Amino acid sequence: MKIETFALERWMTTYELDVEYDIAESGIYPLTVRELLDRESPAERVEILDRLLDLRLGYSEARGTLELRSLLAETYEDCSPENILVTTGAIEANFLSFNVLLEAGDHVIAPYPAYQQLYSVPRALGCDVDLWRIRPETGFRYDVADLERLIRPETRLIVLNSPHNPTGAMLSAADAERVYELAASVGAHILSDEAYRWLEIPGGDALMPPVYNLGPLGLSVGTLSKPFGLPGLRIGWIAAPAELVARCWSMRDYVSLSPGKLNDALAVLALRHRQDVFRRNAAIISANLEAAEDWVAEHREIVSWKPPRGGLLALLHYNLDIPSLDLANKLAEEYSVMLAPGSAFGYEHHLRIGIGQEPSVFRAGLEAAGTCFAELAASGLGRLHG
Repeated sequence: MKIETFALERWMTTYELDVEYDIAESGIYPLTVRELLDRESPAERVEILDRLLDLRLGYSEARGTLELRSLLAETYEDCSPENILVTTGAIEANFLSFNVLLEAGDHVIAPYPAYQQLYSVPRALGCDVDLWRIRPETGFRYDVADLERLIRPETRLIVLNSPHNPTGAMLSAADAERVYELAASVGAHILSDEAYRWLEIPGGDALMPPVYNLGPLGLSVGTLSKPFGLPGLRIGWIAAPAELVARCWSMRDYVSLSPGKLNDALAVLALRHRQDVFRRNAAIISANLEAAEDWVAEHREIVSWKPPRGGLLALLHYNLDIPSLDLANKLAEEYSVMLAPGSAFGYEHHLRIGIGQEPSVFRAGLEAAGTCFAELAASGLGRLHG
């Protein structure tokens, strides 16, 4: 397979370990192992820690342990462990699903802008990919009428991502049902990247149900990375009909074979305490959303945005005469701030912001970015345009 360069990942790896203020981060502020263990009673914490320390680090169950798959299955309707395959992050789950479901020449509809994997992998497989555009003209909202115009009798897969990376757009439950009806009308599957499941904005829109719950044509992809603040565990999964899960498992034999045994054990611990983790998330999101709204208002002559309706991400529009990649590089190199370039998503004069960072770091990053914008606006390099 020959595949195009993953523009965002190449850019992120240049700066993400060096900057002080990563406010492009796409997940919630990561938990430590200690913070996970501290959610247990003192006696249970000692017992679990001993069990982890004594865990022999051989190969784990290839599908994920029965305990982990059972906990994940409980989060869906009419789902058993046989409907779950644990993967190395959502990125592997998507990759396996595309390779199992698609052949060269198949018609695929994918959202755009999007996490690049969602359209680049089908293209690399030789598929005919149409882009379902989440457009500024609609206020960065999904328009199901646009999808209806794209669907064909030969459509084999519709890709969803809600809450959406990078705009924070959301499909309602009614819209999700309509998308499923459209897919069923032509016998297409739906692959739903639900990396931002459980990440509700306090007072925001209700999240759509997992696509798995809508019927046998739906595959839901999940992860502990974004909503649990555990990207270092590299734990994702597919929830799908058992036959499709078995095919993805066979494909996985050639890719990563099995989850890490210690990662699986910590994932079980996180899922058992998910409601407590979600309360932590809500506090972080509320604090950062308020800070971002205040900051945008303060710098309204230079920046504007549509706040995320769910998840953690949004696109900032800026009124400076500088390409987004140049501006993102300048922010990282001179101000130690990461805001991802909109060009990585096909939108110039935009930067992607994430509201999941530790709140004091988030506020400091906004302040540093504001200094950069003000200095550019006052210089010949950054003339206000339009």
